[in-house]
Amino acid sequence: MNVITIEDYKSTYWPKLDGAIDQLLTQSPGDYIPISYEQIYSCVYKCVCQQHSEQMYSDLIKKITNHLERVSKELQASPPDLYIERFNIALGQYMGALQSIVPLFIYMNKFYIETKLNRDLKDDLIKLFTEHVAEKHIYSLMPLLLEAQSTPFQVTPSTMANIVKGLYTLRPEWVQMAPTLFSKFIPNILPPAVESELSEYAAEDQKLQRELIQNGFTRQAFYPPPPPF
Repeated sequence: MNVITIEDYKSTYWPKLDGAIDQLLTQSPGDYIPISYEQIYSCVYKCVCQQHSEQMYSDLIKKITNHLERVSKELQASPPDLYIERFNIALGQYMGALQSIVPLFIYMNKFYIETKLNRDLKDDLIKLFTEHVAEKHIYSLMPLLLEAQSTPFQVTPSTMANIVKGLYTLRPEWVQMAPTLFSKFIPNILPPAVESELSEYAAEDQKLQRELIQNGFTRQAFYPPPPPF
């Protein structure tokens, strides 16, 4: 293998990686990304073998941090009626990008991050989203989620589920901010129900049914049709 100098890395190898990361971070679900995964994988492998792992890791973290800071600023400029959906898109887009980025840097992860830093690349990149996006928006996002929870169909169930599950993945202790909300999407969050609380649960269920009726749903919608004879 030819020697790769630091100048070679900066002028030839990192620019290829930089461009591929850009495309992966900004792609929409289902988009076709015109990059050669084999070429990028080979690029990372050669740089690791030539002792450029530390520089490559530093460049990767800086690159993704800058991207997430832009994402955070865009979210800050979002109007309240679009805030939840845009956060959901940002979260989904980033987690989707990690599914490609982490495997591409598998050699760097194995021979530098795991062995020298005693960490894992995926964990590090998830932590970046937590620090640069989620932590900055959680106190604006949570009141909107609670408001949406009390207004049926203001936010689609899939969007609500994606965000709540995503927040739990990022930082499980955020459950304490809204235990009831998290319990709707995360099993075993709340302690087991006791008999004295059953009437309260029944009252909440009746309240939800009244809200559904007010929004145009008939009572028949709450029950499955009888089996055919």
